[in-house]
Amino acid sequence: MIDEEGFRANVGIILCNCDGKVFWGKRLGQESWQFPQGGIDRGETPTEAMFRELYEELGLLRNQVEVIGQTRGWLRYRIPHYMIRRRAKPLCIGQKQRWFLLRMLCADQEVNLQACEKPEFDHWEWVDYWRPANQVVFFKRRVYRRALDELAPLLG
Repeated sequence: MIDEEGFRANVGIILCNCDGKVFWGKRLGQESWQFPQGGIDRGETPTEAMFRELYEELGLLRNQVEVIGQTRGWLRYRIPHYMIRRRAKPLCIGQKQRWFLLRMLCADQEVNLQACEKPEFDHWEWVDYWRPANQVVFFKRRVYRRALDELAPLLG
């Protein structure tokens, strides 16, 4: 779903373990790393989209995580001009994201990157909470910092 300003509605997932480390996934066939994220389908709430993406990308179900919180509003980023698909209708210039902070309640071995037909990641690891804000692709860094800043107090 792309809004009238050209931003695609999306959810982002910050999954942490009991040690406060966060899931960091390497995109399939690439050298880039990111948090799980994905679009919100028409008629779907952000929470429903988050649980769907959680299963599609990590193979985890609702009962395998605890929802700790979510950002108060939408966080936006723009796609660099050279990456915009100008012929796409409607035109998408970036993403507006609702970010969720989750705690994994199951064993690491329960993560299944092959849960869906088109995997997003081919490797993952637990990393320091703040590391992704400096290592994600440059145009997502501001949004990552804002999401991490807003949700950090909820970790206790």
